[in-house]
Amino acid sequence: MITPFLLYIGRVSLYLAIFYAFFMLVMRKTSFFRLNRAALLLGTVACHVLPFLRLRTVLMTETAVPQMVVAEPELVGVAAPEAPQAPGIPWLTLLYAAGVLTVVALVLVSVWRTLRLIHAGESRDCDGFRLTLVDRDIPSFSWCRHVVMNRSDYERYPAILRHELQHIRHAHSLDILLMTGVNAIHWFNPLAWLARTELALLHEYEADEGLIQQGIDATQYQLLLVRKAVGEQRFSMANGFNHAKLKQRIAMMHTEKTPARVRLAYVGVLPLLVATMFVCNPVRARILSVPEEAPASEASSAPSLQKPVKTVPFSQVTVKPRFQGGDANTFAKWVSANLVYPTEAKNDKISGRVLVQFTISSDGSVKDVKILRGVHPQLDAEAVRVISSSPQWKPGEVDGEIVAVTYQFPVIFQLRDTPASAATSSEEVVPFNQLEKRPTFQGGDMNSFSKWVSENIVYPKEAFENRISGVVTAQFSIDTDGSLADIRILRGSGNESLNAEALRVLSSSPKWEPAYSDGKPARVTIQFPIFFQVRESNENPISTK
Repeated sequence: MITPFLLYIGRVSLYLAIFYAFFMLVMRKTSFFRLNRAALLLGTVACHVLPFLRLRTVLMTETAVPQMVVAEPELVGVAAPEAPQAPGIPWLTLLYAAGVLTVVALVLVSVWRTLRLIHAGESRDCDGFRLTLVDRDIPSFSWCRHVVMNRSDYERYPAILRHELQHIRHAHSLDILLMTGVNAIHWFNPLAWLARTELALLHEYEADEGLIQQGIDATQYQLLLVRKAVGEQRFSMANGFNHAKLKQRIAMMHTEKTPARVRLAYVGVLPLLVATMFVCNPVRARILSVPEEAPASEASSAPSLQKPVKTVPFSQVTVKPRFQGGDANTFAKWVSANLVYPTEAKNDKISGRVLVQFTISSDGSVKDVKILRGVHPQLDAEAVRVISSSPQWKPGEVDGEIVAVTYQFPVIFQLRDTPASAATSSEEVVPFNQLEKRPTFQGGDMNSFSKWVSENIVYPKEAFENRISGVVTAQFSIDTDGSLADIRILRGSGNESLNAEALRVLSSSPKWEPAYSDGKPARVTIQFPIFFQVRESNENPISTK
């Protein structure tokens, strides 16, 4: 599973690849050493910020070719929570973490070698820096305000010390530290490693230029570079005298200055990055479709179903909304604790199930609370009141982006001395939120049953040909032996063939593992909506059986 963090890293890596490729092809051979260095650093930081800027395109689509969607089941009780799923092993996350840890380990080894070498040498404080002389044959290097040199080089070649002081003057060590972090995060991106090499080469160009501007003889300095060209690169975190490519450094000293107008080439990378932002950010589709026809008996009780949904359905979010650190079960308990049974309805023994729809907005507040299917004005009003008074949620996310989420939530008003309306046997129906163990289907949860229904349902031929869509809301009980009983249509689609197919597939269900309450098998009633929907497509998504 790709987590939001890995998705963010992937997007940043794509931006970096585009920017670094542009730099390698266009700017790497120019003589703008300071500009190129600043561009590499600022561009790297900018590529890590771009994924937070959300650019969207809006597509318009229309409807026609059948597609069936089995919605998340709604469980009779105070809420319709989604059953928790056992998390799988995040292999992709583990692989990424292993790469990061490997790079960090190599960096720590480099730091340890550098510190051990400094500790073994003779150190002295000089004017603005600290010099360490060692008797080993190593290439000279600098780190922060510390210069490490072979004693022989210090005595024979003062130009080497002046070169390392140029690195200290321009704070090249901070650049290396930043790029080391980038390499650790984007260890899988080869262009990130090439960018580090190019940055180190820019450091050498800048140091060489500064030294020549101080009056050193360029020919003698180039001969010194050739003489000291052989060395080992143990200290990857440091700026070394021999770390960069010798041929390129000498060639750059003889290269004519690049015309100033070439600096404008950096403007050319902006359209590439903006285009990539449009590609990487999700497309918001606006569906233009004719609302499904509801039965006449339901038209007055569910007018909101005729309005197109502008937010993300609960079943399509990648990160579900959270309530007070928990899931929908936590919200169900909160509703149960704050719900007040209206006195008049209680005296008249009025009970029933109020189906409420609301939106968990991007700031976590509950908005647009409405009744999809009511029971009694007093019960409906109380359901709206308690849900409208909900504390803030942690909003849901789709591909790392915070979105508004629509949620359907059944509130049950049931008097204790009133038998369960879904039960036809003498067994008591236990509310879902009071179960010790939830029912399971073929080792999985309700999502497994939804998948089984999708695989075994057949779109009726007549409805298919006439492009008839609809929603069939069925209700059934999972008995104490795991069999399905009392299967019925609570709200039909307006087409008998769709209703009949929904009943057929539910009636053919294999046995479940029953629920348990107080250590005993318990009977549970579930409401299960099945969507028959027709959409425009080049391929028929229905598998015929």
